Amino acid sequence: MNNMKNIMAQAQRMQIEIQKKQEEVQKMTFVGKSEWITATVNGKKEVLKIEINYEGDLNEDRDMLADMISIALSNALKQVDKEYEKKLGAYGSQLGGLI
Repeated sequence: MNNMKNIMAQAQRMQIEIQKKQEEVQKMTFVGKSEWITATVNGKKEVLKIEINYEGDLNEDRDMLADMISIALSNALKQVDKEYEKKLGAYGSQLGGLI
């Protein structure tokens, strides 16, 4: 019975540590770029800002601009995923990949 209490206490400590790491990442900002676009997101994957650095005719290059926005946002969101993996990857291996 004492062993079960130790396991539960350890699991609770791990849960608190995981939550702290998640909160750390959620407070961070990540910047993704493409040729014309700079996209800033937070660790919750919320878009904070989109900057357009383009001097051409938006009517002519509308499709290209949309692609550049997608590239910049994807880049920023991948950075969020990498940061979560960096901060929480050790916990996933401890739990057999459940995280």
